[in-house]
Amino acid sequence: MASRLYAWALWVIRRRGRVTAGWLLVLAVVGGLALSLSGRTNDEFTVPGVESQQAQDLLKEEFPQASGAVARVVFASPDDGRELTDPGYAKAVSAGLKKAAEISGVTAVTDPAQTHTVSASGTVAYADVTFDVPPSDLSEQARSEVRSAMDSAREAGLEVEFGGTAMAPRTEIGGIPEVIGVVIALIVLAVTLGSLIAAGLPLVTAVIGVGIGVLGVLFLTRFVDLSGTATVLAVMLGLAVGIDYALFIIARHREQLAEPGSDLDDSIARAVATAGSAVVFAGATVVIALAALAATGIPFLTAMGLAAAATVLLAVLIAVSLVPALLSFAGERLRPRRPARPERPAREAGAWGRRWGSAVAARPVVVLVTGVIALLALAVPALDMRLGLPSNAARPTDSTQHKSYDLLTEGFGPGFNAALAAVVDVREVPDDRRQTTVTALRAKLAEDRGVAAVAQPVANAHGTVYVIGVVPRTGPDDQATTDLVHRLRDNAPAVGKTGATLYLAGTTAAAIDVSGKLAGALPLFVAIIVVLAFILLTAAFRSLLIPLKAVLGFLLSVAAATGASVWVFQDGHLNGPLSVASAAPVTCFLPVLLIGVLFGLAMDYEVFLVSRMREHHEHTGEAKEAVVAGMARSGRVVCAAALIMTAVFAGFIFNDDPIIKSIGFSLAIGVAIDAFIVRMALVPAAMALLGRHAWKLPAWLDRLLPHIDIEGAGLPPRAATSADRTPEASAV
Repeated sequence: MASRLYAWALWVIRRRGRVTAGWLLVLAVVGGLALSLSGRTNDEFTVPGVESQQAQDLLKEEFPQASGAVARVVFASPDDGRELTDPGYAKAVSAGLKKAAEISGVTAVTDPAQTHTVSASGTVAYADVTFDVPPSDLSEQARSEVRSAMDSAREAGLEVEFGGTAMAPRTEIGGIPEVIGVVIALIVLAVTLGSLIAAGLPLVTAVIGVGIGVLGVLFLTRFVDLSGTATVLAVMLGLAVGIDYALFIIARHREQLAEPGSDLDDSIARAVATAGSAVVFAGATVVIALAALAATGIPFLTAMGLAAAATVLLAVLIAVSLVPALLSFAGERLRPRRPARPERPAREAGAWGRRWGSAVAARPVVVLVTGVIALLALAVPALDMRLGLPSNAARPTDSTQHKSYDLLTEGFGPGFNAALAAVVDVREVPDDRRQTTVTALRAKLAEDRGVAAVAQPVANAHGTVYVIGVVPRTGPDDQATTDLVHRLRDNAPAVGKTGATLYLAGTTAAAIDVSGKLAGALPLFVAIIVVLAFILLTAAFRSLLIPLKAVLGFLLSVAAATGASVWVFQDGHLNGPLSVASAAPVTCFLPVLLIGVLFGLAMDYEVFLVSRMREHHEHTGEAKEAVVAGMARSGRVVCAAALIMTAVFAGFIFNDDPIIKSIGFSLAIGVAIDAFIVRMALVPAAMALLGRHAWKLPAWLDRLLPHIDIEGAGLPPRAATSADRTPEASAV
């Protein structure tokens, strides 16, 4: 691999202008397609085949008016002693609802006075505005018109808030916190590389890669369903790995340029061949891990993984093509300056990493035991992890969705926001027995101890499908509600004997179904990742013990990051500093996403760190000294890369979307744990304990595995001067 990348880098240097122009052209073309042909993102997390989705499909076919987007308008009277039945308030509410009924696409509007959806106190009421299209197809203009229609109620002094599937906010990116993360990355780059020009290059290349990736995702929304979360994940990973991959190559280039008489073009090509090999190898693991999300069999997660994988692939391609082209343009300006006073001895390169590596290698058992105990302690909360999807309670406290949630809870009880829909298909039931069957089912549902109320059945025009509203006693994030859903579904066999089919649907039931599907897919996904890591690292490092150590460290990182996420989001700690509106179950697809992303990122640091150890071991045969030398050569860059990645991910913690917030926190804490505890402490400690045994591989396996040259052993001898450079290649 190294030899081919070396030749490739020389080819890029000779054609640096055309390579740079080519990437800019790709950015312009993809940007033009995205701006002119992009579609809408779809933030419905559905899973084909689960019961709630089967019910939704049935409603679309047989009862379309019950499957459209619903805007729930919540009214609350001010603290003036008057109830919503007051003539002035009632008139204002009626006027607003009448105006809402005139909005294009609205099929039905309920009136609280007629449907009796007024709280017992008379101070809270709600009305539903139903559209003829699903939430994903509803335009922003329609949402805006619903809000404007209620101006009369606001002018009368009422508080008006909005919930329901039609009013779910769009996922947004690009806020101040994300910008702060990029600024921190720039500072870390400047300190690490000691040059503003060198620090700016990774940001430029990362922005180009992210731009192409995100614009490409927006273009694809015209043809496939992609969530706003997929776009944000692409931005997260594109920025993080794009900066890190460029940093690895630029740091290696400047390290080589510091050597007297080093040739500029040879240094660029050698950096791409060595650090670039680690980038290609590590990037491939990220891409494969994200693409492996398809193994879950869940379409929205597959699309999310493929979109993120494509962005990471772009980061790798840019790192080995655009980065060397820009390094060639920068020329001698990237060569480290010599000390102003030659008599002063130069500071040893990697002195900090050498001291740290020596300290860890001197007490490997203490470091290993302490680190493992600390990570296991962090992982303890994960034992009580519950999965779900965030409700409106998790939205920012000043958002209309959160306020509507609180008002409905205050007026109608906590279970009102967890309302379920019992969908009954009676097409196989004789006409004269349909009503009796549905009535008996309603009575059966009402008998459950967890049910607060059961609405009257509503039939479609042909009387073949009925919908029965069921209100639990507990909220959507309560374990008791999940237990209730499972108990109510136990009625299905009894209903099936009558010829009818019972489905339990609604937002709460859908969240439970998606969580269950993901929990079932998790063991297979973990197995795929672990086997993949073992095979790739065995081929790269010609060892069995190094891959085993890497996999165990990765599992510790995932367990600790998951435990920290449970402690914050499910147990409700640090709610104030992190602006977490409400304690709730962990986002159902977060563990799978965390495993896929963190695996690839952990392999970045593993490959970059251990490859430098192996490089030293191949030249000297000294196992323990190789550990120290590897830390001296890579420790500073790995720490800088981890700080950058943590800062970029942490910027998304303050995003208003609770899903993005939890993803940002989990990835930030996961990268920090894996880099600073596992890779910088446990890895050198384990390598020091293993000694020369770490580099052993059975002869029969060595013959079977392909040889991957990451360290550059097959490269030509290093050029000593710059005399052989062509004018074209050496121009700055």
